[in-house]
Amino acid sequence: MESIFDPQGNKNIIDRIHTLTPITLSQWGKMTVSQMLLHCQQPIKVAYGTLQLEPKPLLAFFFGKSAKKKLTNKQPFGKGMPTSKEFKITHEPDFETSKKELIELVSIFAKEGHDAIKIDKHPFFGKMTMHEWDLMQWKHLDHHLKQFGA
Repeated sequence: MESIFDPQGNKNIIDRIHTLTPITLSQWGKMTVSQMLLHCQQPIKVAYGTLQLEPKPLLAFFFGKSAKKKLTNKQPFGKGMPTSKEFKITHEPDFETSKKELIELVSIFAKEGHDAIKIDKHPFFGKMTMHEWDLMQWKHLDHHLKQFGA
């Protein structure tokens, strides 16, 4: 699996984002391509400390560690996985703006390396290593890019 922190791995993700157009259709799910581009920004913003998720301590206590273990293994994400309400995009964002902003956010991982991650404790998954952040971010982006054939 590639690394979001590695310049070449990062470039590979960005190259895949560049292949998307406003009329790219999903192969599964309900999101439009513009919604997906904005949706993919949300977990990155959590890692960068610019999006605060509402804490759910009880859910995190019972399910956080097992969910983190599943999401940070080497298996790709499955279709139809649940998502945080803060990550659901219900309006139709501007495609070009969303694409540009996602590329800018992704590129920070390669520019700043591990320093890009500003929080050490995820609000749901708890303490995370840089390797876990890397896997989770890479797999999330890869999952949704595959959803749109990129």
